[in-house]
Amino acid sequence: MTRTERLQALHAAMRERIVVLDGAWGSLIQGYQLTEPDFRGERFREWPVDLKGDNDLLILTRADIVREIHDSYLEAGADITSTNTFTSNRIAQADYRLEAFAAELNREGARIAREACDAATARDGQPRWVAGAIGPTNRTASMSPNVDDPGARNVTFEDLRIAYTEAIHGLIEGGTDILLIETITDTLNAKAAIFAAEEVFEAIGDRLPIVISGTIVDRSGRTLSGQTLEAFWTSVRHAQPLAIGLNCSLGPEDLRQYVAELSRVADVAVSVYPNAGLPNQFGGYDETPEQMAGSLGAWAREGLVNIVGSCCGSTPEHTRAIVKTMRGLPPRAIPEHRPVMTLAGLETVAIGAI
Repeated sequence: MTRTERLQALHAAMRERIVVLDGAWGSLIQGYQLTEPDFRGERFREWPVDLKGDNDLLILTRADIVREIHDSYLEAGADITSTNTFTSNRIAQADYRLEAFAAELNREGARIAREACDAATARDGQPRWVAGAIGPTNRTASMSPNVDDPGARNVTFEDLRIAYTEAIHGLIEGGTDILLIETITDTLNAKAAIFAAEEVFEAIGDRLPIVISGTIVDRSGRTLSGQTLEAFWTSVRHAQPLAIGLNCSLGPEDLRQYVAELSRVADVAVSVYPNAGLPNQFGGYDETPEQMAGSLGAWAREGLVNIVGSCCGSTPEHTRAIVKTMRGLPPRAIPEHRPVMTLAGLETVAIGAI
């Protein structure tokens, strides 16, 4: 199938059913108990700094593990698999002095995912989709890293635009179907990613659907940069995303009210992939596949979601349980909202009908 054919099939699927995204990557990678030589491989054997912990680098040094994880989620029934490129941008990779490899990481990460999806489709004829993961970087454009200097910044919008443009080009060249701007804590970072995506679309003469997924930091229901969910949606809705949603941060029990709020205000599809509960005292996650699937199933029956998956601490078994639970449940009906001029800072204000 061509990308155009795959995207037509995606839109058709989303009209008929709830689409399932894969689960966590970090916890599965940790299960392999990799050592420094695994991360280095032969190619980076003499690299001057430690590389252990740079999970994205496994795309180049242990592609077999990356492919195995894709395969495990697809075998569990995921419709969409996300690339292992959460930190594959030159800003985040600077921690390992690997800035020059950012484009290659995205291209190869998407290629591995594409091959896994195509192999799964060849077995059963069902289309699978690649979501190119675009993480927030390890710097924020709207907040100071220095409590004594509120105006200080360690990254600019232009820095982010350049980094995201490079990453997006790589993802598209590798065969991604969807751009997944995820785990957003700072809306200005997300707006830089959206701006970069629009520039790339113009350059290549084509468009890919965008999924925008924010993260709230606690039970206040706000992002790290202080926005309410409605303000967050108002700030990014100009991107006309395929879906707006939430991931990470909380487990299903604590996230439900915020999913309901987003479902109320958004006139596009809603996606959600929560953590497997909150971390325990050992940093692990205790929510079982059955518990998570039960929560997501309840949201589906309430008509709150269109795309579901799982985040930190989850496994292919969580995906398998979610797929089983979603079978036969209809997707959320996307509402039509009256056009109103709405502006957003930390909160929103509606000016009136236009």
